[in-house]
Amino acid sequence: QVQLAESGGGLVQTGGSLKLSCTASGLTFNNYAMGWFRQAPGKERELLGAIAYAGHSTYYSNTVKGRITISRDNAKNTVYLQMIDLKPGDTAVYYCAASEAYLQFGADYWGQGIQVTVSS
Repeated sequence: QVQLAESGGGLVQTGGSLKLSCTASGLTFNNYAMGWFRQAPGKERELLGAIAYAGHSTYYSNTVKGRITISRDNAKNTVYLQMIDLKPGDTAVYYCAASEAYLQFGADYWGQGIQVTVSS
């Protein structure tokens, strides 16, 4: 059974930073590209960015480019989302996902999501 478990969310002040982690089990981690999504209340889930299988390549949405960094540690089956200069508009539930495809990222597995709230 595949499980993706996010951690590290919570409440942060505007301008602050946060690092989310997502640990995977039940799959061969380095066979999957990993991505981070978020969904704010009343909005569609959006892809923030993804990282390739060995971590040698990443891409990011223009919405958050320059403020986020995605990295992975295949020895720990973990992917990370580092966010800086957080704004109230970043308040959302954040999800990690695993995909067999990297550039055409289509989530095969989802985490349960974790809340990030940015206070003004």
